Amino acid sequence: MASVKYSRQIVIALIVICTAIEVSLLLADFGLVGSGRLRQTVYEYAGFWPGLLRTWQPNYDAQPYLMFVTYGFLHSGIAHLLINMVTLWSLSGAVIRRVGGRGFVLLYGFSIVAGAIGYAFLNTTPVPMVGASGALFGLAGGLLAWSYVDRYTAQQGLWPVAQAIVLLIGLNLVLWWAMDGHLAWQTHFGGFLGGWMIATVIDPRPRERKT
Repeated sequence: MASVKYSRQIVIALIVICTAIEVSLLLADFGLVGSGRLRQTVYEYAGFWPGLLRTWQPNYDAQPYLMFVTYGFLHSGIAHLLINMVTLWSLSGAVIRRVGGRGFVLLYGFSIVAGAIGYAFLNTTPVPMVGASGALFGLAGGLLAWSYVDRYTAQQGLWPVAQAIVLLIGLNLVLWWAMDGHLAWQTHFGGFLGGWMIATVIDPRPRERKT
């Protein structure tokens, strides 16, 4: 129980960090703290900019590398933040019960990077990208990978796994339409694949399932 409690504290810390950043930027947007350009400046230094992988000049030497992680702690507004943090809290419990705190950190961290790689390879515009959704789709990919292994080993039907994947694809299509194409689906795709792959490395053994 103590281990699970400690692991949940890691999730709470992630939520607090993301929330603190977005609240600070929101206060700056309303002119209550700092500069009115704070959000733009933070995006310029910590968002994921595809152009930096080509010919653009970085603001600092390590930016083309660090942005593969830093983008995952930024959000585009309070609604974006709330949706992602609620999703993080919802998915993290099952991951922690399966692989503990270290496994969660590995899965979450790898998925952040994988989401950025997906955006870097599949995106065709210079538009920057922010948000934790790459890591969140990685958590979903990891959970579905374990479910696949468990059900396949137990010779149970794989339809629930396929159904969940179809649901995620449908969700992305709906969001892409609702957001008039301004959805980083490439990040979701990269995060999901990365999460699926690293999950089978973190815990490749099947677990018993109740029929």
